[in-house]
Amino acid sequence: MAPINASVSSVYSLYKLFTRTYICFPSLPVVRPIFMASPSSATVSGVGLTTISALPADILTHILQLLDGPTLASVSCASSHLHALSSDPRLWHNLCRSMWPSSDHPRVSHLISTAFSDAHHSFFSDSFPLLPLHPLSPRVPHPLHHLISAVDLHHCGIPVFSKVLETETRTGWFFSSPFRIDALDRKDPPPPPPPGEISGETLAADLTLSWILIDPSGGRAANLSSLRPVSVQRHWLSGEIQARFATVLIAEPEGEWITCGVLVTCGECGEVREVSMQVEDMDGMSLNGRDSLVILQRAMEGGRATKEREIERMRERYGEYVRRKREKKEKKLRREGRLDLACVLLGVHVFSSFLWFVFFR
Repeated sequence: MAPINASVSSVYSLYKLFTRTYICFPSLPVVRPIFMASPSSATVSGVGLTTISALPADILTHILQLLDGPTLASVSCASSHLHALSSDPRLWHNLCRSMWPSSDHPRVSHLISTAFSDAHHSFFSDSFPLLPLHPLSPRVPHPLHHLISAVDLHHCGIPVFSKVLETETRTGWFFSSPFRIDALDRKDPPPPPPPGEISGETLAADLTLSWILIDPSGGRAANLSSLRPVSVQRHWLSGEIQARFATVLIAEPEGEWITCGVLVTCGECGEVREVSMQVEDMDGMSLNGRDSLVILQRAMEGGRATKEREIERMRERYGEYVRRKREKKEKKLRREGRLDLACVLLGVHVFSSFLWFVFFR
């Protein structure tokens, strides 16, 4: 049998998972990784030797169910046989459901099955990678009349909050008002806190958030969260803990940095009180619905980045955004200070001229 043409890391991950599965199936022959013994080797110490592709399909499917999304995608490129098994829609459906419980909502599940080209596989490809810091394309392919938000909040891998929101974007009120989506309002009953005595600050630091924005008409989605908080602060007045998740984008052609920020507010006892998303510019002002809609659609149509690399850079990128924002504010204050000084000098000059005209005419 020809060896599997794949990277050593991907196949080795599959091989390690098989060794764990072998405990449950002791009658299976020993699996040979492609980078070890040659295919001509028939036995090792009297035990049958074979390649991974020679395993029964049900056993391989069981092993593939243990993989995460990126590893499953890598294994699908190893051979045509593994590609066919990895393309099973049930694998990607279960994977999406385990990562994002909101994707199992009837409205979202139906939308994924009908609007996305390859159902849950395409949805995962859009939603799993984070958005990179690249200039957004100015091209807007079609008007965005409806938005669906799939929000999932986890604490140390345990689901805390999950909700699906639908936003109507065709009204004049939406276009002119500041863009804001509340997944959890203060008027709503808060979700139960995680088990155990957890302070609000500890809870906020260990939170992971996924806010997937879905375009129903275009069949595209994007995860607007930074997955982990870029900042955790205590509110100066209420004492509540605020965890901020943010994705920094560059709007073209102006080149201005814009943040899609999600604010999660936690109480002292570890309860989540508020989850909301806004789009802000460098001046700290919330964009209106019309401008935010253009930014969000360009983000969904843009490229994606490797998740592990982007998670490490999200906090640094947000820190750079805060620094640029502070420098812009200081520059604006200096400009306004010079303008105020010029106005004062002009007023003094006019007043002096008036006095000179009155007393020395």
